[in-house]
Amino acid sequence: MNLLTKLTAISPVDGRYRNTTEPLANYFSESALIKYRVQVEIEYFIALVELPLPQLKGIDKSTFPALRNIYKSFTEADAQKIKDIEKITNHDVKAVEYFIKEKFEALNIVEQKEFIHFGLTSQDINNTAIPLSIKEAMEACLFPILQTILDTLSGLSNEWKDVPMLARTHGQSASPTRLGKEVAVFYERLNTQLNQLKAVPYSAKFGGATGNMNAHHVAYPEIDWKLFAENFVNKTLGLSRSYPTTQIEHYDNFAAYCDALKRINTIFIDLNRDIWQYISMDYFKQKIKEGEIGSSAMPHKVNPIDFENSEGNLGIANALFEHFSAKLPISRLQRDLTDSTVLRNVGVPLAHSLIAYTSLLKGLNKLILNKTALEKDLDNNWAVVAEAIQTVLRREGYPKPYEALKELTRTNSHITKESISSFIDTLNVSAEIKNELKKISPATYTGI
Repeated sequence: MNLLTKLTAISPVDGRYRNTTEPLANYFSESALIKYRVQVEIEYFIALVELPLPQLKGIDKSTFPALRNIYKSFTEADAQKIKDIEKITNHDVKAVEYFIKEKFEALNIVEQKEFIHFGLTSQDINNTAIPLSIKEAMEACLFPILQTILDTLSGLSNEWKDVPMLARTHGQSASPTRLGKEVAVFYERLNTQLNQLKAVPYSAKFGGATGNMNAHHVAYPEIDWKLFAENFVNKTLGLSRSYPTTQIEHYDNFAAYCDALKRINTIFIDLNRDIWQYISMDYFKQKIKEGEIGSSAMPHKVNPIDFENSEGNLGIANALFEHFSAKLPISRLQRDLTDSTVLRNVGVPLAHSLIAYTSLLKGLNKLILNKTALEKDLDNNWAVVAEAIQTVLRREGYPKPYEALKELTRTNSHITKESISSFIDTLNVSAEIKNELKKISPATYTGI
C-alpha cells in the first residue's frame, strides 16, 4: 500500500496503523478472501478426482501441482480479473468459478471443467474459506504475539518476584503483596483463556444449498457424500465440519471464538489500566527514546500512551466481537444474507486486537521499576500490619485482638513503625511474642 493510499484510508486499520496490520492483509483483504475461495474450489475439484467420479478419470494426478498453483501463485492481477468478471455476473463466488474455468482451459482441462463448483452453493465456499483464513491468520499473526506477551509477563513476574508492594483494595491501602505475584495473576488468567481459545474448533459448513447435499445425492446416490464432506473439510482443509446445517454455518463455535478473544482482550484492558495506575503512582518510569515528545505543551511528561492506545483498540475490538457473537448465530429459516456483510468485517476486530497487543508489548518493554517509590509507599503505611498482629494475637488467645488493633489504627492519624512498636510493648504477652510481632513490617508481610 503506497503512502497516498494510507493517508486517504477511511479506517486507521489501513491508514495510520497499516505497518502493524499489514500481515493481516494476507488473510482478510478482498484479494485474500478471493484467493481462499479459489483454494477451496481447487481442492474440492481435486477431491472429486480422487473420489473418484467416473467422469473425472481422465484427470491425471500429475496435474494436481498445476491446479494448486492456481491459488498458490495467486496475484492481485488475478483478484482484479475476478472482480472484473463479478461486474458482469454480479455474484462474487460465481466469478471465482468462471475464473477457474478459464485457468482450466489454459491447462487443457475442458470436458471436466463443469465439475468446478459441482453441486455446491456459495456458502460451501464462503463458510470454508473464511474459517480457513481465520485459522491461518491466528497461527501466523495473533498466536505468536499473544505468546510473546505471555513470555514477557512471565519474565517480569520472575524478575520482580521478591519486590514487595503495597496492595490496594477498594482504592485503600491493604495487606502487602509482591509485584511479581500481581503480574503472575495476569499471566495465569491469560494463559487459561488462551488455552480455551485454542480449543474452539474452526467450524465450517459444507453440504449444498440447504445442507443436505441434495444435488450430490441426486447425481450420484451410491456415494457416501456425508463421509466425503467430512473428509474434505476435516482432513483436506483442516477445519471441523458442522453437521447438520442449513445453507450456512450456524456460527456457534465462531461465537465462542469471539467470546474467548473478548475475554482475553478484557483481561488486557484490566492489565493496561493497572500498569497505567502504577505509572501514575511512580512505581514505574518509562524508557525514553531520543527525539520522542511526551507532551506538546509540557516538556517533562512521558505519557503512558502505549497502554492507553492498547486499551482504546481493545474496546473497539470487543464491541465488534460482541456484535459478531450475538448476531451471527441468528439467521431466518434456512438462511438470510445478514451474515455476509458481517463476516466481511472479521479482520477488523482482529486488526484492532493486533494493534492493541503490539502497543501493550511495546509499553511493557519500556517499563523501568522504581523500587524507591514502592518502598516509600510501604513505609508510609504501617497500619497494614495490623491484620498480621491481630491474627497472631488470635492464635495466642489474646482477648479481643481485632478491637484492640481497630482502636489503635482508627484513633491515630498516622501509624508509624514507632507507634506499632509502642503498641506491642503495651500488650500482655510474652517477650518472645512481642519480638515476633516486631519483626513484622509492610515489606515482609507479603504472604506466600
